[in-house]
Amino acid sequence: MDIYIDGSSMGNPGDAGVGVIFSQAEVPVKNISRYIGRQTNNVAEYTALITALREALEMNVRKVTIFSDSQLLCRQISGEYKVKNKNIQHLFEQAKTLLRDFDTCRIQQIPRELNKGADKLARLAIKEERSKIGRIAAHGSLKVSGEESPSSRGQRSG
Repeated sequence: MDIYIDGSSMGNPGDAGVGVIFSQAEVPVKNISRYIGRQTNNVAEYTALITALREALEMNVRKVTIFSDSQLLCRQISGEYKVKNKNIQHLFEQAKTLLRDFDTCRIQQIPRELNKGADKLARLAIKEERSKIGRIAAHGSLKVSGEESPSSRGQRSG
């Protein structure tokens, strides 16, 4: 199974999302687009990898090739670079643990132009979250569960 991954952050840190595309023989099988909160770009990249690995295991896929445009992620996972950033150390360790559950797993760095689909999904997650927040803000604050408004208690205002 081929898996294309990307993490995106609007600001660093900023609103972040992940995009994952699963394909078999160049036929799309599944897409994931998920908002992950306020994160750095590197955290988003690692979260995309972990998301992809977990999902592949859930799908009972044990042979994967991961494609990413993140040079840092690819070189850290391969052991070429050391992980110096404490914020991604635990994510690196999670990814390495998950990788042990595969029969074969290859991670290959690709040019950004070849990863447009995963990038689009990651950015879409951010866009949709911002749109949702905008709609909530436009309609006022939400009622907190358990609170009663004066009208719901039979009281009249004024």
